[in-house]
Amino acid sequence: MTGIAYRTTELVIQALTNLSRARVRLHNAEVIPEAPTIFVINHFTRLETVLMPYLIYRLTRAPVRMLADAEFFREPFGKLLDQLGAVSTRDPDRDRLIVKTLLNGDTHWIIFPEGGMVKTRKIMEGRRLMVTRAGIKRPPHTGPATLGLRAEFYRARLKCCCPQYPEECDRLLKHFQLDALPERIAATTHIVPVNITYYPVRARENALIGIARRLTDELPERLVEELMTEGSMLLSGVDVDVRFGNPMPAAESLGRLTSPRVLYGAMPTDFDSTLVPRKAVRRESVRLMQRYMSSIYRLTTVNPDHVLASLLRSSPYRRVERDDLARRLFLVAGDLRRAGVCLHPELAENPLHVLAGDPRGTLREFLSLAVEKGNLLPEGAFYRKGRSSFDAGASFHRARIDTPLDGMANAIEPLFEVRRCVRRMALYPAAVVRWIVRRRLIREAIEEFAEDYRHFCIPGESKSPGVGMPFLVRGRSRRMGVVLAHGYMAAPLEVKGLADYLGSRGFWVYVPRLRGHGTSPEDLGKRTHKDWADGLDRGYAILKARCQRVVAGGFSTGGGLALDLASRVGDLAGVFAISAPLRLKDFSTRLAPAVNAWNRFMDATGYAAAKMPFVENHPENPHINYLRNPISGVCEIERFMSRLDERLPAICTPALVIQSERDPVVDPRSSKQIFKRLGSPDKTHVLFNLDRHGILLGENSQVVYRTVAEFIERLSN
Repeated sequence: MTGIAYRTTELVIQALTNLSRARVRLHNAEVIPEAPTIFVINHFTRLETVLMPYLIYRLTRAPVRMLADAEFFREPFGKLLDQLGAVSTRDPDRDRLIVKTLLNGDTHWIIFPEGGMVKTRKIMEGRRLMVTRAGIKRPPHTGPATLGLRAEFYRARLKCCCPQYPEECDRLLKHFQLDALPERIAATTHIVPVNITYYPVRARENALIGIARRLTDELPERLVEELMTEGSMLLSGVDVDVRFGNPMPAAESLGRLTSPRVLYGAMPTDFDSTLVPRKAVRRESVRLMQRYMSSIYRLTTVNPDHVLASLLRSSPYRRVERDDLARRLFLVAGDLRRAGVCLHPELAENPLHVLAGDPRGTLREFLSLAVEKGNLLPEGAFYRKGRSSFDAGASFHRARIDTPLDGMANAIEPLFEVRRCVRRMALYPAAVVRWIVRRRLIREAIEEFAEDYRHFCIPGESKSPGVGMPFLVRGRSRRMGVVLAHGYMAAPLEVKGLADYLGSRGFWVYVPRLRGHGTSPEDLGKRTHKDWADGLDRGYAILKARCQRVVAGGFSTGGGLALDLASRVGDLAGVFAISAPLRLKDFSTRLAPAVNAWNRFMDATGYAAAKMPFVENHPENPHINYLRNPISGVCEIERFMSRLDERLPAICTPALVIQSERDPVVDPRSSKQIFKRLGSPDKTHVLFNLDRHGILLGENSQVVYRTVAEFIERLSN
């Protein structure tokens, strides 16, 4: 790719970017050497032939050329490839051209060693690398390895011959049509493996195929498939992860090809002469090919579709439960994170959300696709495996439409560690999976608190670890579990009385720690309401893995978070909120946004000493609550309350709203507003004649406990 071609392509890419919702992420690009490089890249779509020259030129600012499948040059697309400086695989002069530019040291090359688009992503046969295209199986091409070795062979000859054997030097320069010894003759050719992974890949009708159909009556099957797949990727939004592997200097293999006498001698010698053993060249080319191909596939960005499709393929069970599949995905993601596998953000960030309502649609969209393609058949609350499309043998040019789950599972076949992890998880009985999930989530919560406490603890101010430790109360029946959240600036100890009472009535109860609590106000000031919501998501997942049904509830901000959970998770048995805020009475909270803005301004101007990050707090329970209130935390509550107000109509589960009539912290009108806006037809509002905020502790708290327990018992019956 020259500068002119780059600018032309940049305009095309920019136009596509304006229309597209694709997101390109580059990883490890800093490893690209300042030397002539052959980039070896996996090939799944046509997009790579335009995108990769553009990206590599943008990163290196050196000309980039490409070796492309000859079939591309028979189509209108070939004109664009010509402009990009691409060379056909059937060009008789291709090898000499590539070696010449590598010797010059001013051009990079892109080669697709799979030999063309692998739409099925089938690249393994047992434990051997074997590319399957249109029913033909063969090993990946050794061309990039051979070209790298060829370039380094002639580089070594030129460096040696020019000062010592001018006649041989002139012969070689003439052979490569070089006027003089290249300035960068000392540079070494490197091979850089690159992996491109797309997520999600969904082949559907889209605007591009609609336009194409209006232009012509008969579209070839191949074009239909590519427009449906790649058009949807561009228009519907796809994450494109481009990972660069460590460079492999081709010169390292040169010494194993022939003797120094042949390599550096005066006798006219070429790479294809009998003095260079063909077996040695073949052996080193295969060895180098296996290295770069293994690296390409090892760089695969493993995403939820890969794991879910592989779980279905590996599962010996005919019946599939949605929650069980979510748990297996969650556990596999955790194992892969610890193993250091390249992961999509959906898995790299703890995918707790798939266990708590799946708000991002990760599991829902996959299951919808599996049902659409016949892999799964809905059967009440479960799915039953349908015809096994994993063995369907679809047409090569319809593979991405007809059997997409094959491609998803095939993509991680070369990752033996991933396959082993998935297969092990697929074999576990559902009861074992639930037990592992409970144990792992409980351990994660305890370790998270221990780490936060160690980092943020302030001697003399922070409470003892027992105040902030999350805990589980074991019940007598698996019918109902309760996730119970504490309030803002408090800790799990605040709701221990209610938790123990519910436990005595036979319910399982889990009390999470809202992140930032039980440590110090400095910790709380760094957290968001999303961090707090994660605590309830974890609690819900723990109890859902133990009990048939789950109720969410909480006190104060914890009650608001329980309502938020109910708006996201449709299968909650019920929700209760005690003294939950939609508006606060404390005058200082009204000033919080202004003070927070002042603090940010002081940070920006370098006057940190003028900040007011905290205000004093005078709690009813100083043995539990913080004595300093972070201004940023108050602002976060305001943001959360505004968000919660919008979500209340979406709550359709049975609900109980409890409020103290003369609450000095939460405006009692909040409970009426919450009750009125709840979408549930089964809702109850209880107002207690009390004059304090903390009605779960102290006088008359047992009355509140009984009210909550009766509500839960009604739901469990």
